[in-house]
Amino acid sequence: MAVVHFSFYFILMILLMSTELCSASFSSPVCNPKYPKTAVPICKDDIDKMQFALNLEHLEADFFLWGALGYGLDRVAPDLAMGGPSPIGAEKANLDRLTRNIIKEFGYEEVGHLRVLKRTVGGFPRPLLNLSSGNFARVFDQAFGLELVPPFDPYRNSLNYMLASYVIPYVGLVAYVGTNPNINGYQTKRLLAGLLGVEAGQDAVIRTYLYERAALEVAPYKKTVAEFTSRISDLRNRLANCGIKDEGIKVPPQLGAENKTSTNVLSANYDSISYSRTPAEVLKIVYGTGNEHIPGGFFPKGANGTIARGFLKQPRESN
Repeated sequence: MAVVHFSFYFILMILLMSTELCSASFSSPVCNPKYPKTAVPICKDDIDKMQFALNLEHLEADFFLWGALGYGLDRVAPDLAMGGPSPIGAEKANLDRLTRNIIKEFGYEEVGHLRVLKRTVGGFPRPLLNLSSGNFARVFDQAFGLELVPPFDPYRNSLNYMLASYVIPYVGLVAYVGTNPNINGYQTKRLLAGLLGVEAGQDAVIRTYLYERAALEVAPYKKTVAEFTSRISDLRNRLANCGIKDEGIKVPPQLGAENKTSTNVLSANYDSISYSRTPAEVLKIVYGTGNEHIPGGFFPKGANGTIARGFLKQPRESN
């Protein structure tokens, strides 16, 4: 009986100690960052910059959701669309199980991004998006400088879909990197860092998927996966017109890590840190026009928000 009592009290003591330890860990300042008393959670100047990201998050959310599920934000989280028009031409892609699981996760992650952005800095209605196979075909034709026959269809199979996915998230990644130095509020900084981390992860998954298939020919074009990525990266560099800030999954050694690799699983500069882009560069790319004042491409009527609409109100000058 004494042994039983001892065991009971010993277990009870362990449970009480565990509860105290858990309570201490959750309330400890080690687990929760402290901010200066004078720090501002969200600076007024941060709001437009962070809202600009909603355009790309909307683009990714509907592209991934439709690709994996056959329906998009209007069904998954209609409140986040805020009455904006439904995308043009979005389809369910013919994906294998692995790819569908990846893309489904990406889609739901983008829903979370939209929610936290709009909850933190407010938002605007989803802009009109062109996710049609015809629009993607024009992007790839532009990248190769010729008309691919048959037209490139992102929804045809898993490989095509992942090549189409290569077109989008990286633009958001470098946009967040470019925004980072201009954000001042500690809450918006934390938000941006968290968004950037996941966008970088998505891009890494896409690039790794394609890198594993680098030498594979994309049917029926007799061009390799590696060449497809290089052509898209070159196109984005041309459209943005700000030098090399984008690289395919294979590069000459002078562009590789420490000038010693031709593999390029991650796109980075000479010091192996991410490239950055300004809002104007981003719009030049996603519009497909090379001009932030002239909408088109994925945003037929232009992106939304103060920054993007501001460019549309300015004269349409040739860049």
